[in-house]
Amino acid sequence: MAVDYAVIVVYLAGMLAMGWWGMRRAKSKSEFLVAGRRLGPWMYSGTMAAIVLGGASTIGGVGLGYTHGLSGAWMVFTIGLGLLALSVFFSARIARLKVYTVSEMLDLRYGGRAGVLSGVVMWGYTLMLAVTSTIAYATIFDVLFDVNRTVAIVIGGSIVVAYSTLGGMWSITLTDMVQFVVKTIGVLLLLLPIAVVKAGGFGAMRDTLPDDYFEPLGVGGETIFTYVLIYTFGMLIGQDIWQRVFTARSDKVARWGGTVAGTYCLVYALAGAVIGTAARVMYPKLPSPDSAFATIVKDELPMGVRGLVLAAALAAVMSTSSGALIACATVANNDIWARLRGAAGRGGDPHDEVKGNRAFILVMGVAVIGVSIALNDVVEALTVAYNLLVGGLLVPILGGLLWRRGTGAGALAAVVAGGLSVIGLMWGYGILANEPIYYGLLTSLVVYVGVSLATRPTDEAVLGAWRERVAGRAPEPEVSMPV
Repeated sequence: MAVDYAVIVVYLAGMLAMGWWGMRRAKSKSEFLVAGRRLGPWMYSGTMAAIVLGGASTIGGVGLGYTHGLSGAWMVFTIGLGLLALSVFFSARIARLKVYTVSEMLDLRYGGRAGVLSGVVMWGYTLMLAVTSTIAYATIFDVLFDVNRTVAIVIGGSIVVAYSTLGGMWSITLTDMVQFVVKTIGVLLLLLPIAVVKAGGFGAMRDTLPDDYFEPLGVGGETIFTYVLIYTFGMLIGQDIWQRVFTARSDKVARWGGTVAGTYCLVYALAGAVIGTAARVMYPKLPSPDSAFATIVKDELPMGVRGLVLAAALAAVMSTSSGALIACATVANNDIWARLRGAAGRGGDPHDEVKGNRAFILVMGVAVIGVSIALNDVVEALTVAYNLLVGGLLVPILGGLLWRRGTGAGALAAVVAGGLSVIGLMWGYGILANEPIYYGLLTSLVVYVGVSLATRPTDEAVLGAWRERVAGRAPEPEVSMPV
């Protein structure tokens, strides 16, 4: 394993070096949080694909392929569909808003009525997303170094916190681009063909496994529908995704670069399912489907290649973890803390703004590591995060973008009703049940429409300013909107 260790160590050292380099570029709030809004199409596409394809998409995607065959691709496939929908229909408008958070967009659209509450919901989502990514380090480092779960989480989490704190979005962008290349080589170009060959080829796989392993809808229609509700819609409104849209150099870069990234996700989804299906042929009685990725890498790949593929898995986890971490810190500082202390609406020294956001990344990073050590069930944590996000914020956000009659009172009521409904239904039906997101989303929609129609329309001056911003004719705001 010496060669494999060397590959991993060089990779991790490179991540820290890029964090140091990014620190020298991040001299303003815009540079630190959204890379100066200067990314071109290739850098934007690579980093967007990197953040949405994390440990759940890689290790979890292979595990779903192990359990369900080719239809196990649907979870990651719906992520790709969500990114495509975001890029084609909404990303240009989002990029032209020139804001830093989803809550700022809600304030612009509704006249400052969404405020802290939407920030709290988004903060909870990004925190749990960062936690689930951080927990995944335990699987990878266990294969690499045979260390216990807590040590693995501390090692992986500390590296991500270090380079994210140093350079903010510039460091994360550079590391994500490297991680995108490593994932492409490790998973698509190496592990996929090697796994198929080791399993005896597609013919042998078909002869060995039941027919339903090769049915496109084998995972079940209800499951696919739930994936669409949670992951496709989640891609449309998540702060971690929007913050990457904000980094685009132009609305055209956001649209076409995101379309390329979404298409890449569809290919990645199928690759993971095929690898998992091959693993089922070679290891039919694994104790856990999530161990399929690590098992096939450890037992079937030659040295050096094994290290690169494990680095690819590490890259997948790190890209999502760092993206969620900066999103969590951005929301905590700009949408919650600044408003609560009454700082929104006042300018400040750019260096102090960078220092404040850097401090929040460090604090949130330490919190994420601590929560990750305390939690065990990744699936439950991720389900809670996405249920709260989609149930509480999907309707107010899409309503603001698509329906002129939506009001601030309707948006606020929808956040409260949708969020409480999801929490109550998860308590009653169970965290992993489908009913909470179905009924929670329906409740949010009914309340949003009903309250919006029952209250006065949004002030015409607010809507006028919103239209100017969406059209790209307004300058970038210096500060957040008032509460």
